[in-house]
Amino acid sequence: MLLKAVKINKIYNGAALLSDIDLQIEDHDRIGLIGANGCGKSTLLKILLGQILPDHEQEGDGQIVRAAKTSVGYLAQSAALDSSLTVWEEMQSVFAQLLQTQEKLKILEQQLDQHEEAVLEEYDRLSAWFLNNGGYEIDVKIKTVLFGMGFAQEDFHRTVSGFSGGEKTRLALCKLLLESPNLLILDEPTNHLDFETIQWLEEYLQTCRSALLIVSHDRYFLDKLCTSICEIERGRLTRFKGNYSDYLILKAAAVERQAKEYALQQKEIAKLEDYVARNMARASTSKSAKSRQKQLDKMERVEKPVTAQKRAGLSFTYETEPPQEVLEVKNADISVGEGRNRKTLLNNLNFLVRRGEKLGIIGANGIGKSTLLKEILNLLPHEGIMKFNKNIKTAYFDQESTNLNPENTVIDELHDRFPAMLDGEIRNLLGQVRITGEDVFKPISALSGGERARVCFALLMLEHANVMLLDEPTNHLDLPMKEVLEDALDAYTGTLLFVSHDRYFLRRLATQLLELTPDGAVLHPYGFEAYLEEKARQKAEAQAQAQAEQIEKARQARQQAAASSHRSKAQRSADAARRSRIKELEKQIEDTEICIARLEEQLTLPEICTDYQKMQEVCQALEEQKNLSETCFAELCELEEQS
Repeated sequence: MLLKAVKINKIYNGAALLSDIDLQIEDHDRIGLIGANGCGKSTLLKILLGQILPDHEQEGDGQIVRAAKTSVGYLAQSAALDSSLTVWEEMQSVFAQLLQTQEKLKILEQQLDQHEEAVLEEYDRLSAWFLNNGGYEIDVKIKTVLFGMGFAQEDFHRTVSGFSGGEKTRLALCKLLLESPNLLILDEPTNHLDFETIQWLEEYLQTCRSALLIVSHDRYFLDKLCTSICEIERGRLTRFKGNYSDYLILKAAAVERQAKEYALQQKEIAKLEDYVARNMARASTSKSAKSRQKQLDKMERVEKPVTAQKRAGLSFTYETEPPQEVLEVKNADISVGEGRNRKTLLNNLNFLVRRGEKLGIIGANGIGKSTLLKEILNLLPHEGIMKFNKNIKTAYFDQESTNLNPENTVIDELHDRFPAMLDGEIRNLLGQVRITGEDVFKPISALSGGERARVCFALLMLEHANVMLLDEPTNHLDLPMKEVLEDALDAYTGTLLFVSHDRYFLRRLATQLLELTPDGAVLHPYGFEAYLEEKARQKAEAQAQAQAEQIEKARQARQQAAASSHRSKAQRSADAARRSRIKELEKQIEDTEICIARLEEQLTLPEICTDYQKMQEVCQALEEQKNLSETCFAELCELEEQS
């Protein structure tokens, strides 16, 4: 056991935010903490970390127990780094004790020639400790994490203060991973990360030995990592075994089972109470009635199922059936800016969208995904053809909600768009997206990101478009609203073009993917899971090709090194020594290349690539062999030039 919370309560403004929450975290637990926005997730984390105290309602409650061995690492939304340090210095600070020991060893090395027994013993002791604690792997560890989290070599010597807020959060996560606490608490760790970096982080966390407590709206991330899901709902915490997908199934079954048990018990209670009421006053049956009353008093009551919050009700429909071919994009570009400042991001885009397809558009940040949607709608200028067919009616969801008038109230915004609608009709529609009561009179400027998104969904429902273009529609949505949106879009029989970084959303909806890369656009005629499998296959092929090229290069080098030329008698003596050395180098190069090939093969073995410690040992050995090979090649080339 690493950490245990017993009957945690927290009250805000007279209302219970957290009620009797129990949570125990074991050594190898990987827990996803979920719940609607404002349910108390962040408050619970702060209580577990000791940043705030729980409220006490009775003796013995509100206890937080940590095992003596527990070390906790916490990634908050705001990074805490030393802005005056470089990236490399900040990462090295994790290994301060090891680096101090390294300096002591250097000093002791200079004293070894004195042959003093105390110096030798101290050197041996520190050397063993330095080796056993990974002192020789510091640079490898730092580079592995920084490269994995998307930082380049040239970033290593930049000061932390020069990075953006999102980049600082990534740096904080790098530092936390290097610290390797036995309990990692991560609050939205995938924010500011692209697909490739998130995938690396998932693989890293899958092999790390730390227990995990993760707050995240990234359901795909929770699916990949979590072995249990803890949900906070109406102040109560319920734990479900399995990942997020398992949680959905188990929760639905639990709700259904509780409802049935409650209904059956209520029926039995009503029957017993009726019997007691009719027979208690009669002398002949009062004994039997008292027996039924005792049965009622002793009955362990099934808790009444919590009435679920009213879910939003989205439904997207259209009236006009479009033709088979909906959109043609031919020899088009993606460009930003105007005049001299105009910059072309991509050229020669060609793809065709057919009726009923759900096309997910993916790519790195800044590649032009949102720009492409606006160009398709002729909201931005472009080259080439971007043409809709006849009988097409489009609707557009803007992730920033810039199409809403910030000075309007919610109800006025809908009135302005659809003046023929009555107040009651608009209120009913807004009720479907959970904007009710006085909230309909809120100004658009006062709405949260999620509330603005729900207004946009209400407008989309009124458009009755047969083609919808959505730009990051799940941004600002909590998990329940994401699920409602997915259900509605899954049921929508029209055509979808959508930009999203939400992998769960992509997996659920995309029938094909348009990937934008610096080299152009690639249309993948399959869904997100097949796309990931194809990417993994391509990566494996590239690694195999690189290895084959290295082997061929080594073979050619050996052949070139083996070539000899005739020399005059006066040169033969010097040439003999040179040839002897060349043969030694050739043999050493051959042995080194064989060793490199074996080590690279080991990196593909499951028992190696899933064990971070073993992987680092193999990587270190591989780097040493490559350095040896390069040294031999350099000497060989120098000898050949003398020939």
